Amino acid sequence: MAVGERAGRNQLRVGRLVKAHGLKGALKLELYTDDPAGRFVPGAEFTLQVPEASPWHGKTVTVREYRVMNGSSVVFFDDVDDRTAAEGLVKAILWIDQDEAEEPEDDAWYDHQLTGLDVVRDDVVVGRVIRVDHLPAQDLLIVRPVGGSGSAEIMVPFVSAIVPTVDVAAGRVVVTPPAGLFEELPEEEAPDADPEQDAPGAD
Repeated sequence: MAVGERAGRNQLRVGRLVKAHGLKGALKLELYTDDPAGRFVPGAEFTLQVPEASPWHGKTVTVREYRVMNGSSVVFFDDVDDRTAAEGLVKAILWIDQDEAEEPEDDAWYDHQLTGLDVVRDDVVVGRVIRVDHLPAQDLLIVRPVGGSGSAEIMVPFVSAIVPTVDVAAGRVVVTPPAGLFEELPEEEAPDADPEQDAPGAD
């Protein structure tokens, strides 16, 4: 699922750079878009999400070439000409400006569309989305549970196995969370007393 809205701008998260490929600056892509050939056209510019300590922080990259090699998506950027330069971009997340008039991609929402939605489990409202956190591995829906304190938050991985339905028009997301995500699991029964203590002849 692709989601995005950063620094007051509508942006779509479209990929993550996972590893350097070869010696000429290529990088393998993890795609968060249904239209990679349309997004990664020569000249397309992406905002980078990288740690503040990275020399790439606050910078953009421009696509020189996109191709599929051995079943993997690979991208070349301007001014990234060797493996060393490419390795400096590994784990960076790529964002692109998105026109709200543009037809949205499947399974793509802006943060402001998700914030405030009811979270429904087994037809019961169990919380409300208060924000979306974007991490390198995945997005998280941050949910305030029903009846929780003001500081109580539940981090719900925004993946289809756990969030199978997003219905913005109905104002809700449907979740099928693993046990223990929205409730305390019962404690295991206390272990039996030490058998040696109860054994005949024990001190």
